[in-house]
Amino acid sequence: MELKKTNQRQKQTMQERLNTLRAGVLGSNDGILTVVGVLVSVAAATADRFTIFIAGLSDLLACAFSMACGEYASVSTQKDTETSAVARENELLKTDYQAELDAVTQHYMDKGVSEQTSRAIATDLLQKEPLETVVRVKYDIELGHYLNPWDAAFASLFCAAAGGLLPLMAMTFVPGTLMKWGATILAVALTSALTGFISSKLGNGLVKLAVIRNIVIGLITITIHYGVGKLF
Repeated sequence: MELKKTNQRQKQTMQERLNTLRAGVLGSNDGILTVVGVLVSVAAATADRFTIFIAGLSDLLACAFSMACGEYASVSTQKDTETSAVARENELLKTDYQAELDAVTQHYMDKGVSEQTSRAIATDLLQKEPLETVVRVKYDIELGHYLNPWDAAFASLFCAAAGGLLPLMAMTFVPGTLMKWGATILAVALTSALTGFISSKLGNGLVKLAVIRNIVIGLITITIHYGVGKLF
């Protein structure tokens, strides 16, 4: 029993870490695209390095804080929903125990277990860990392990800033027009590829497809914003 509880805690801790990584990946991707979009638009319109730098830096900071606030609000809402569900199930265990027993029994029947065995499993589990069992079965929630909005917010803040930093440095500090544009495109390709690689690993997706897709989106972003900058 102790080993089972330890494994559950480790599994849930991994889910919490994956949520933080997810927030970081999204922040990084947004930081790359929004910052390079502003940089390319401004650089296409003017050659003044200071103007380009201030515009890129301002967008980097705005993007980072925007992503952090969005993640905090989103994960806080999810956490509130989870705690509300737990409180509701805790009350139902007191007022409508039979319905909770039926729900757990049906859960195991849906997995192909016979009704008699499912009823026995549900009865045993609800005698030992009633609230833990019900919220896990009905909502896939591990009691006591809720997603942390602060972890998601800080991960998104840091990664959004880091994602936009390399294109900003390339566009601002690399000398020569051709070298500057080449370095910026390379920076976008590399950071986009890295983000695609990490996201595909987290989602068990196709690594090659994710990397290529992110690079293409980055290059399309550069093309569109270059055109916008040339209009002015």
